[in-house]
Amino acid sequence: MSIAWRLSPEDVARLRFAFSPMWELVASLRTLRAPSRQSIHLPWIKAVRPRLDGLDLAELFALVPPAGYLADFITPPPDTPLPDFASELHRVRRSDPERVRHEAARLRAGAPEVIDRFIADPEAGVARVADTLEAYWERCFAEFWPRVYGLLERDVLRRSRELAQGGAHALFAGLGPEVRWTGEHLLIERPSCVLDGPHGDGLVLVPSAFYWPSVAVMSAPYQPMLVYPVQGVGTLWVQGPPPAPDALAALIGRSRARILLALAEPATTSALAARMELTPGAVSQHLSVLSGGGLAVGMRLGKQVVYRRTPAGDMLAGTR
Repeated sequence: MSIAWRLSPEDVARLRFAFSPMWELVASLRTLRAPSRQSIHLPWIKAVRPRLDGLDLAELFALVPPAGYLADFITPPPDTPLPDFASELHRVRRSDPERVRHEAARLRAGAPEVIDRFIADPEAGVARVADTLEAYWERCFAEFWPRVYGLLERDVLRRSRELAQGGAHALFAGLGPEVRWTGEHLLIERPSCVLDGPHGDGLVLVPSAFYWPSVAVMSAPYQPMLVYPVQGVGTLWVQGPPPAPDALAALIGRSRARILLALAEPATTSALAARMELTPGAVSQHLSVLSGGGLAVGMRLGKQVVYRRTPAGDMLAGTR
């Protein structure tokens, strides 16, 4: 079965990318329950399992079953390109009680007692769930978010170039076999469900590491959203930054050599800092030197400055 969304020219013009720490956090609940589904995340599972003692996830697990529909209010579509966890959690806390009651009722078959308690007082239920999400984030996810964020950011920069160079056809063709663009309709392979598509309000494209390799969709009464599998997820738990060849390190310094090699994919200062295990200030200073030497260049993408290697930087890094 597939969903067929007709995208008007206005919808295509309003395509945008966004990250969602809340989406990754909620998707990771399924990873915890079924590690074999995403064995690629086993390093994370092994790290966080001991931290779950004393944390009651029963209500969250009821609202986020192992497969199929999950309560939409827990994963509101990002309303800015770079929402932080605190702002997304605030949106969850402000969820409409009646909408929440309706969404939770759809999940009653999986855990009737837990869901009955929730829908009896959805306002209190939302408060409990938000508190649990916050505790789960602090114990099991906040430490790892910079690493996940760096992967998602590199994917969005790559997709943005595809959109700029090849338009919607090139973009959607790269989102995986479950997504197909006909020029008028966006076809998304999903279990049978009825979802009203965009009506001129655009579409938010959200890469995901913890929902990988599947796609997910959300629509009215929310902002239409398509969650797609991030590229390069196999590198997520590889330890440490890329090595710096000794000759290059001797020439420009080890940290600058590591940064120059990392710029094989464009990145922001914050993403490089997380990957390099350096402070943003130190990375900024090294980027300034590399830019002054003609080896890297910054370009503005929205509110961010993204750095990439110049042809001279490619030659020095040994890629040309």
